[in-house]
Amino acid sequence: MSAVVMAAANDSRGAAPAEIGAVDGDQAKLAAAPAPSPVQAEKGLAQSAVYVFGSIFLFLTQGLGMNLALANLTQVQGSLSATSVEAAWLSAAYMAPNVSLSIALVKIRAQYGLRRFAEIGIVGFVFVSLMNVFVSDLHSAIVVRFISGIAAAPMSTLGFLYMLEAFPPARKLTVGLALALTCTTISAPITRLISPTLIEYGQWHALYTLEMALALIALPIIYLLPLTPVPHAKVIQRLDILSYLLVATSFGCLAIVLSMGRLYWWFEAPWLGVLLAAAIASSTAAVLIELNRAVPLIDVRWLASKEIVHFAAVLLIFRLVASEQSAIATNFYQQLGLQFEQVATLYWIILGAAISGGLLCAVLMSPQHSERVHVLALGLLATGAYLDSQATGLTRPEQMYLSQAMISAGTALFLPPAMARGFKAALSKGPSYILSFFVVFMFTQNIGSLAGTAAFGTFVAVREKFHSNILAEQLVLSNPLVAQRINQLAAAYSKVVGDRALLNGEGTVLLSQQVTREAYILAYNDAFLLAAVIAACALAGLLLHMFYKRFTQRSAGPALIPAA
Repeated sequence: MSAVVMAAANDSRGAAPAEIGAVDGDQAKLAAAPAPSPVQAEKGLAQSAVYVFGSIFLFLTQGLGMNLALANLTQVQGSLSATSVEAAWLSAAYMAPNVSLSIALVKIRAQYGLRRFAEIGIVGFVFVSLMNVFVSDLHSAIVVRFISGIAAAPMSTLGFLYMLEAFPPARKLTVGLALALTCTTISAPITRLISPTLIEYGQWHALYTLEMALALIALPIIYLLPLTPVPHAKVIQRLDILSYLLVATSFGCLAIVLSMGRLYWWFEAPWLGVLLAAAIASSTAAVLIELNRAVPLIDVRWLASKEIVHFAAVLLIFRLVASEQSAIATNFYQQLGLQFEQVATLYWIILGAAISGGLLCAVLMSPQHSERVHVLALGLLATGAYLDSQATGLTRPEQMYLSQAMISAGTALFLPPAMARGFKAALSKGPSYILSFFVVFMFTQNIGSLAGTAAFGTFVAVREKFHSNILAEQLVLSNPLVAQRINQLAAAYSKVVGDRALLNGEGTVLLSQQVTREAYILAYNDAFLLAAVIAACALAGLLLHMFYKRFTQRSAGPALIPAA
């Protein structure tokens, strides 16, 4: 994400270094504008297409590396001799350093140069990809996943840089931004499409042999396709390191708590409370340090302003609703026992809808259309989630093609206009506010995504218990329909079980399983409906805001006309 900050700042400020996130005015003046280079010249169509292809490939390399383990935790736990809860640590270990490292990379690039950053970043990613081949058990896998989370942080930034490099300055925050953010959404469905074949071929090692191959292909892309050089500046101060370490500790602890909380359950594992306390203490210490600095790494006072709090709330609500597809729908398919062959077409549709939504957003990316795009996006998200809330035990992917396509397209439409508007607001305040904006964006997207998954997962667990209790109250043997159903289910064992009491017991167990399954379906319907209600409330709030703004503009209009 920081690539947007850097490239757009370079185009908007001219001589100001594009990569300087929290550089103060005096430091920015020290860096002279770079001399024109062939890279900065207007690119032809073929050269732009090469940069776009390189960007897409870098996004896929990073995205597949992140999602391959997350999408296949159930399948790889056997090869790693782990339980389902233990396997979830693979995802937590990856996200703990990854959620905050991009913040530090903004200043690292500014001080040591973009070219060196790109070359070291891709070499580090290749090296870590090779380490996955030597994973043999859960403990080694967790260590490698933690290092992978560190090594993958520069890859998404490089993907942004290459996408923005393909477009002229006037289109970087419109077409370039929309296409780059669209590329961040396509890795998840592609992972679901290719994972079954890889798992069948070689379990964990097959998954990450692919990642290693992609990393090796990405290596020459970095070395053969140059990026626009930017001036260096000494921007890293000693207190920056301390502040970042505190922020990284806070974000990392939150990531682990949100990833593992619903699995160990929130109030049952004391260490969850310890991590949460550490996160609060670290963030508080970082705030106290930054409030007393002349040139802070993060401008806390600006972050606490009404406009930024509103902006952060909007992004958090969007990320919560967008989690419907990954946190609810995917688990719902697993609960129904659907096989890959049954959901493959659905993921193709999700992929196509994400690309279509991104392309439409690229066409509509302009200040006068941003609110209308958000209305369309929230309308798609609310309608799609509501349609999903009508699912039953007989629902199959065919009945969810339209709803999931709407959610995928809505997700692709919403984020680019919000990102562009927030960044322009930060840029208008000065270069020192850009990194502060980036902190808000990273927190709402990374931590917000984990929070959405945790919230919906917890909601489903609670509602399943509620529905199970309601259904179980109606299952009494004195009810002739219940007794008939138990006899029907027990009939499957009648040829191998002669004892009547034991036979009835087997029928009761099967009926209990069916009740649990139906309770989960009802719980997922509640979660779908909750996502729809949140999106509908956000849409209503946006429409009221638009109406109020137009009303005040019309009311103020006559007063602006000078008297004759």
